[in-house]
Formats: sequence, structure tokens, C-alpha cells
Amino acid sequence: MPITPTSADAMETLRRRTSEKWGVYADDVLPMFVAEMDFPLAPAIRRALHEAIDLGDTGYVNPLDPGARKAFRDYAAAAWGWEPDIERMGITTDVSVVIVESLRRLIEPGEGVVITPPIYPPFYDLVPEAGGVVAEVPLHDDGSSYALDLEGIDRELAAGAKGVLLCSPHNPVGLVHDRATLEELSRIVARHKGFVISDEIHAPLTHHGVEFTPYLTVSEEARAHGIAAESASKAFNLAGLKTALFVSESDRMTDLIRSLPEEVTFRAGQFGLIATREGFAHSRDWLDGTIAAVQRNADLLQAELAARLPAVRLRRPSASYLAWLDMSALGWGDDPAVLAEQHARVALSSGPRFGRQGAGHARMNLACAPETITEAVRRLASVTG
Repeated sequence: MPITPTSADAMETLRRRTSEKWGVYADDVLPMFVAEMDFPLAPAIRRALHEAIDLGDTGYVNPLDPGARKAFRDYAAAAWGWEPDIERMGITTDVSVVIVESLRRLIEPGEGVVITPPIYPPFYDLVPEAGGVVAEVPLHDDGSSYALDLEGIDRELAAGAKGVLLCSPHNPVGLVHDRATLEELSRIVARHKGFVISDEIHAPLTHHGVEFTPYLTVSEEARAHGIAAESASKAFNLAGLKTALFVSESDRMTDLIRSLPEEVTFRAGQFGLIATREGFAHSRDWLDGTIAAVQRNADLLQAELAARLPAVRLRRPSASYLAWLDMSALGWGDDPAVLAEQHARVALSSGPRFGRQGAGHARMNLACAPETITEAVRRLASVTG
């Protein structure tokens, strides 16, 4: 599949957007925090949404329409060699709803759910929303790479936690779990008669040359006790259109999905369903170009940091467009994003929000123009100079 170039919209165009990324800060701030892209929509998605508007196709989602589910299945087959059964999938609003509604049926109030910080901040809220208690097992960090702490997860499950909320690929560090790690995780969870909910929203953004492994493909145990949360929203910049998929591979988890109130389905967005279909079915060249652009931006960020801010450490992500920056050597405190916004006018995601392991860190969004990265590093360096 050819890789087509992807370029960000012009800054004057971006400033007209009203979404969170562009609507929260004043115009003198470079917004590089929330996970929204600065790239134009994929042409196929744009055309389909315009057609839907022209037709007035703005009603409720049709749960019998297989379009989005089939498009995801075909994409997963082409990208990962996995062909999930569309009859075992469910439709809903977003990945957070997949997580909460699944947890509500898999735990009793007060039971523990393992998360692995530094982690996507809403995980800390989604578990208690479902009635559970967060059990933290931080990622293992050897100073050069991150990995799941499988022994720690085993201990938490032995101590009474009921399951694992997996981030795969892992936000914010861009870790893509290898098959052997996921296989061992599935054996550990099965031994404790637990479950795994695998948030795979960043999976389509796995970088070129890196292999992503869907959790539900690694073993019979994983297929029996797992639910995958899938969405096109990060890959194609569709977060505001509100569509995600429950995906299962076992009768037990399929029954769970089918037990959901019908409103869980009807809260999804019609435009999101259309855009999901067009993204996975007809926008793979655009996605490849976007990944290539992000990887070039990661190269640029690494070079700019080396030249202007060598005290800031970047460990290259293997997925998504998010860069996890260790800024602790700058002496900007536990939350360097505060000083970055106040003095450099660069908005980064607060590291401590990802867990206490995020102290001294910040997350930067690389789905932007190269000039934005260069300017952001220049501004940050001016504070230290």
C-alpha cells in the first residue's frame, strides 16, 4: 500500500477550530496536549460526511448496519492477521464506555482492577465509575525501556484484584506489548480466573516496522476472558463523532455485550459510524501517510531536543503520536507542564495526571506541522536560557 504524504492544516485554519485542543487556550499558546490531530480529515471520510449532510442522514445509528464492524474486521485482517466475527461485536459511544460498561458486568462493587501507570488518566476514574477500586502495578522501567510488570500483576490478582485494564499500545509511553508478554499475561489472568479489557484505540497508529498484537489473538485463554475496545477515533481524528466497538471472541463475552441496554448502542453517533466505516475501509493510505509524518516529527523532536534542550529525555514511542518527555533534569518541579504553559506558552499534558510515575514528565502531541515542534522546543529552551 503506497504511503501518501500528510501535511498539517495551516495555523490560521487550525485557530478556527472550536474543539478542546484549539478552544481552551489563548492564541499565543501552542496547544500540544490533548490527543487531537492537526491534519485534515481523510478525503474518504470528508466526502462521506458531506454526503450524509446533503442527505440529511443525521438520525439514530442503525445497529443492524454491519458497515463499521465489517470495515474494522477487514482492516484488522489486513493489518494484524485477525478476523474478529462481526456478530460478536457491539457498538457504543467511545472506548471509555466500552470499559465502564464491561467492568460493571465483570466486577462487584469494591473489587480491584489492575492498571499499569504511567497510564491514560481516565483509567483512574473509569474503574471507580464502574464500582471498582484501582490496583496500581506500575510499568517496569529499566532506564531504557518500559514493560508490563507481570510478576506484580500476578501478585495483585492473587491478592484479590479481579482483572486487568490493559492499555495496548500503552499511552503515554508508546509501548507496544510483544506477543510473548501478552501470552504470559493471559496465562496469569486465566490462572486467577480473571479478565482483561484491552483498550486498543492507538493500535492502528502503530509505527512502521513495529508489530502490534491484538490481545484476543494471543491464546485460547485470552479469547475466553478478554474484551477488546476498538475505535477509529485516534487513528482518523474522530473523537468528537463518538463511536467505538466492543469486540469479543468467546460466548461468555459475547453474552456480556448482548446483555447491554440498547441505549448503550444508541448513544453512539451516526456520523461516527459513517466515519469509522470510511476510515478503516477507504483511508488506509491516508493512515500510512499520517504514521510516516508522525515518525518524521519524532525524528525532528529528538534532533531539536539534542540541539536545544539536551537535559530533556525522549524515549521514542513505537505507536501513536504522543511523546513522553522526561523533563525532571530541568528543575521545573513535579509538573513541568505548568511552567511550560506559563512561561513558554506551550501547552503540554501534565505528567502527574498519568500517575505518580509521571512526576517530572509531560506529554507532547506530535500530530502537527514540523514547524510547530521546532517552535515549541525553541520556546521551551528560551525558559532555560
